Amino acid sequence: QVQLVESGGGLVQAGGSLTLSCVATGDFVRINIMGWYRQAPGGQRELVATITTDGSTKYADSVKGRFTISRDNAKNTVSLEMSSLKPEDTFVYYCKAEVIRSVAYNEYQFQYWGQGTLVTVPE
Repeated sequence: QVQLVESGGGLVQAGGSLTLSCVATGDFVRINIMGWYRQAPGGQRELVATITTDGSTKYADSVKGRFTISRDNAKNTVSLEMSSLKPEDTFVYYCKAEVIRSVAYNEYQFQYWGQGTLVTVPE
């Protein structure tokens, strides 16, 4: 199996910074795209940022210039550095990974999510 474990959420004042981290463990061949998504209670999960194996990144317009995604392929980790945080950044943040696993000598891509970590930026 594959597990994604996030850490780093918490309460931070507006204008402050916070870094989220996610590590993937388990039985897999490699990880393709890794990313961060966020969701409010009762709301839809939205993309925050993604990063490919070779470091190509994509960001939601709402976080461009404030958030930076990075990954360590050797350690199977992805991080999200968040700065200039605003109250509207208050969400549960989820790590996602597209993982290649070997099944019966064939390779298949699976999608995994972390359990989520809450980031709160009070008014």
